[in-house]
Amino acid sequence: MTTPADEKVEPYSGPRLYGMVDDMITPGALDLDCDERLWVPQGEHSPGVEFRPLMFQPGEGKFVNLLRVRRQGIVSRHRHAGAVQAFTLRGRWHYLEYDWWAEEGSFAFEPPGDIHTLEVPADCNEMITLFITTGAYMYVDADFVTRGIEDVFSKIEKTRAHYEAVGLDLALVDDLIR
Repeated sequence: MTTPADEKVEPYSGPRLYGMVDDMITPGALDLDCDERLWVPQGEHSPGVEFRPLMFQPGEGKFVNLLRVRRQGIVSRHRHAGAVQAFTLRGRWHYLEYDWWAEEGSFAFEPPGDIHTLEVPADCNEMITLFITTGAYMYVDADFVTRGIEDVFSKIEKTRAHYEAVGLDLALVDDLIR
């Protein structure tokens, strides 16, 4: 749809839809070398693995984050409760269950219910991937025994604890919630 050249362009001035949340903009969201304090350690069992949250949507069970891995080897084996979309921004990674590689500039779609064992190869010093995740990850062992669960709520909790520990304003976390 185009606007005729002689028509005055004005912003929408009608009522806001009931229940509508505010838009969100994160300047520098893809600044991969940002303030180190924004990177949240994944957990004590995952040294060298951190995430930088970009958005939390508790009502949809969705979260968007950058995952950074600065070590080689197996990162995790997990099953998805919902769909995942991934954009590899730096480095490379793959799932042992498949023969494809997610390399810098690639996009991957992961369907709900699939089980993956994520590996970063020995020749990769740093991998950073933007993940858009709906639902939880269930961390499982090789026999499919659940070893942990991660979802939007645990991500918010980890982020709040980390930001508080490194002296960042907790309002930064609240600003990511939609």
